[in-house]
Amino acid sequence: MIELTVRGMDCAHCVRAVTEAVRELDPQASVEVDLATGRVRAETGAARDAVAQAITAEGYEVVEG
Repeated sequence: MIELTVRGMDCAHCVRAVTEAVRELDPQASVEVDLATGRVRAETGAARDAVAQAITAEGYEVVEG
């Protein structure tokens, strides 16, 4: 389980973009995005750094946590 705090998400498009970014790394990933807290939880076999980089590539800021 990977948990990240992501800044810059504020709509359904953001949720979709982040979810798809993680699923490009691992199509079987389970992704939960909480817009209110900025938390992203992903149950995936992909490495934490790869997930963070994929989300950053979508234009969001990943902060530790």
